[in-house]
Amino acid sequence: MRVDVLTLFPDMVAPVLGQSMLKRAQDKGLLDVKVRNLRDFTEDRHKVADDVPYGGGAGMVLKAEPILRAVDALVKETEASGGQIRLLFPSPQGRPFTHAYAQDLAREQRRIVILCGHYEGIDERVRTALSPEEVSVGDYVLTGGELPALVLIDAAARLVPGVLGDPESLSEESFSDSLLEYPHYTRPAEVRGLGVPDVLLSGHHEAIRVWRRKQALRSTFLRRPDLLRDRVLTHEDQRLLNELMSEDVSMVPMYDAGGGVRS
Repeated sequence: MRVDVLTLFPDMVAPVLGQSMLKRAQDKGLLDVKVRNLRDFTEDRHKVADDVPYGGGAGMVLKAEPILRAVDALVKETEASGGQIRLLFPSPQGRPFTHAYAQDLAREQRRIVILCGHYEGIDERVRTALSPEEVSVGDYVLTGGELPALVLIDAAARLVPGVLGDPESLSEESFSDSLLEYPHYTRPAEVRGLGVPDVLLSGHHEAIRVWRRKQALRSTFLRRPDLLRDRVLTHEDQRLLNELMSEDVSMVPMYDAGGGVRS
């Protein structure tokens, strides 16, 4: 997985890439990330990459020319080796970022280029000239595209075969099969009077598997019922959900006076 991050603030990105799983993935040669400063693609001696907006208003706007030069340079460099780029632009106007989107990025054979906006945004002519693939990491406002870029890289890189030490970790994580994850416990067996479920201490692998599945279904039903709405349940999942409904009062839908269901 090859990624280039175009940003006005490399120090917001580079330190994170040198930590934990992302560092190990790069050390293994499974992930190649380069952080490129947009100021390096300016032509004035002050390396100005932003300016005030036409029409007035608060804030600054990233200039079009440095961005266009940066992308041109990456396209030329990539095509020289017979490749192509896939240009992403984190933006609230974009397609929502999901686990499926991360899987798509993890399988991508093209060079991924992530353009980070900042301040009030980018000159609209960048969108017109490049038609970047816009992607949103949530319905909220951030200072720039640097944090979303790291989210994209982290979520996708962990899905590249070999990045995680234990492949089983992938299959058990939240959203890997549209369910939230089950609860985790570690030593000691008691913390401030709170113990560990007996089944996890039993050594009975099948019982542990069923308990974990049941807890994943419970968590999903209570916290993200939308994930179950269009899901075709297996016979086991349906049985476990039925058991939860009969055992756990918090799982039973509440009805208001008008007959509707209250969440």
